[in-house]
Amino acid sequence: MKNTAITKEVQSTLTPNSVLQDLLNGNNRFVSGNLEGADNAALVQQTKGGQFPKAVVLSCIDSRVPVETVLDQAIGDVFVARVAGNFENTDILGSLEYSCKVAGSKLVLVLGHEACGAVKAACDGVELGNITHLLSNIEPAVRKSADEVEGEANSSNSEFVAKTVENNVKLTMDRIREKSPILKEMEDNGEIKIVGGVYSLQTGKVEML
Repeated sequence: MKNTAITKEVQSTLTPNSVLQDLLNGNNRFVSGNLEGADNAALVQQTKGGQFPKAVVLSCIDSRVPVETVLDQAIGDVFVARVAGNFENTDILGSLEYSCKVAGSKLVLVLGHEACGAVKAACDGVELGNITHLLSNIEPAVRKSADEVEGEANSSNSEFVAKTVENNVKLTMDRIREKSPILKEMEDNGEIKIVGGVYSLQTGKVEML
């Protein structure tokens, strides 16, 4: 049972690698059904004056991928930025920079997931209201996959969708480094790591890329 929130002192002892391992251990607990559990009332009281999360996760809005649950994290443990298709934009980049540069997080995890609806829609060139603009962020991954996968370049091809999910995570990581000199410098200095993974809807497991 987790009943002690992360303090500034504890956060300062963490490394990007130790934080990544902690999240993967949490995912293993989720998969095996051995969730740690948390004393939420205690954590609420301990964190009301401040927060020192160990990581920030950029994930999809998908209701089947509740980030804190699938990584077995509690109140005060992780920042989570969510947008359909788990890509970066200026506001998300600002949120990631705040998490790491201001609030001390050690890891940026870009978390895609299997059979992502936003990725499927981008594969099919869907156009609808503001969704059209949203999907344009995923199109570079669609184009990359079209060069790498045989068969139909649309959502009827599950291999094409899976490759596009992966490419979208990888290209998002590349663009974070490219568009955020702050985060790139922190990574170059070893203060943080920027990593990517894909969550399996079938098994509940996060596979790192």
